[in-house]
Amino acid sequence: MHLLPEITLIGTAILLSLIDLFLPKTVSRSLIGWLSLVGIIATAALVIAQLNPAEPIELLNHSYRVDDFGNLIKLILLTGTGLVIFMSLGSIRKDEIPHIGEYYYLLLPATLGGMIVASSGDLMTLYVGLELLSITSYLLVAMNKMSKKSNEGAFKYLVMGGISSALILYGMSFLYGIAGTTNLGQIGSALVSGMDSFQPLIYVSFFLLLAGFGFKIAAAPFHSWAPDVYQGASTPVTAFLAVVSKAAGFAILFRMFYVLFAFSDFGASSQIQHDVFLTLSVLAAAAMVTGNFIALRQTNMKRLLAYSGIANAGYLLVPISTHFSLIHFSNFSEFTYYLVAYLFMNIGAFAVLMIVEQSTGHQEIRGFSGLYYRAPYTAVAMVLIVLSLAGIPVTGGFFGKVYIILGTMGTQKYWLGALMIGTSVVSFYYYFGVVRQMFMRSSEESADVRVPLPLGITAWLCAIVGVAMGFFPQVILEYIEKVFSFLGDLMIHSS
Repeated sequence: MHLLPEITLIGTAILLSLIDLFLPKTVSRSLIGWLSLVGIIATAALVIAQLNPAEPIELLNHSYRVDDFGNLIKLILLTGTGLVIFMSLGSIRKDEIPHIGEYYYLLLPATLGGMIVASSGDLMTLYVGLELLSITSYLLVAMNKMSKKSNEGAFKYLVMGGISSALILYGMSFLYGIAGTTNLGQIGSALVSGMDSFQPLIYVSFFLLLAGFGFKIAAAPFHSWAPDVYQGASTPVTAFLAVVSKAAGFAILFRMFYVLFAFSDFGASSQIQHDVFLTLSVLAAAAMVTGNFIALRQTNMKRLLAYSGIANAGYLLVPISTHFSLIHFSNFSEFTYYLVAYLFMNIGAFAVLMIVEQSTGHQEIRGFSGLYYRAPYTAVAMVLIVLSLAGIPVTGGFFGKVYIILGTMGTQKYWLGALMIGTSVVSFYYYFGVVRQMFMRSSEESADVRVPLPLGITAWLCAIVGVAMGFFPQVILEYIEKVFSFLGDLMIHSS
């Protein structure tokens, strides 16, 4: 019963693969897409039904947890995947994704991998979920076998992904060697009791895990794969990697590092905890600086969004790097609020990019020139999305950054908050460069811009949600904090 969401999702994927196998080639594979969307909605409904359990549910010998942390992350993953599927309906071409049916149902096991990661209470289940997500992502990137850029991006993704998985597995092996168990809660207790004897191994394990997970979330300096993979993959696949895959990676960081380090009692003056969260802060700073400054020189829209994603990985790392304490206990709510805003503003940007790409035949930023005169409603939606990306009042992106900055200042990490403000200001230049193209540049492209209905709806839905989050930020934040007030006791008890 408690695994019904996961069973529903994998059952839908298996059923759709059989339907695609026996369905005549003359029948449009959009049918597979609609059925995939139905499976996503059904799974999300089952997850919603499991919200606010009386107590966390332990399954599979304590290796799988049904709690509100996992449920919130699952809803974010399912929402992202659902939007990617919806905007793909009738909008993807055979020359971009030759096997459209496979594309739709491969998104489901990839999302399932992220859901397993979000609920993992054990190293084994965590790694299985991570690899399920990773392997299906490699396949999605490599679907366009006739494209050299797609092949190059898939090869880089596979090689770098294999290296990162090896680093993660190597780091996990040290944890297992220290604790003699793969259960996260028991490992946290073992780290405390063996702190004096195994302190060097704890550091080695942490840095190996951080390097591996740093690749998964595309945080500098582990970001080099992202621009090439984003550019080589088809646009809806890029949107999936930028949002769903990244969100799953952050779920791992929050689940693992907080159970192992934040809620473990290493003592009042623990050098280990100090070093762990200082390292996370430095990684966040590196991602913010690298992503924003390199984005200034980009002329390809996908590469610009890739570096924007690297910068946003830094913003999302900031609340993780602020240690949970009595003076600051809202970092999970800050993180979740901004993650939701990030989801909508990025998928909306990729939806508009798909519209422009289909009109112009390329992904360059100059393709947006004169868009207001060729597709005014789409241009207005893009402006709202850009305002949220840049963090302009009053949008979800603005309040997401404000909450993170205030939380950071509350923990006296003033340098990190100041850096977040400074790099956000830098991002105005390249974000508003897109707006300048739409309104202040004459069109160098065809006057005709066809806006497929699913893409138009997705772009406007994301724009409206991004603005609405700016009008009702406190309502959303209070609900997440209500969940987290229970989650704090849950995670302390688990360790």
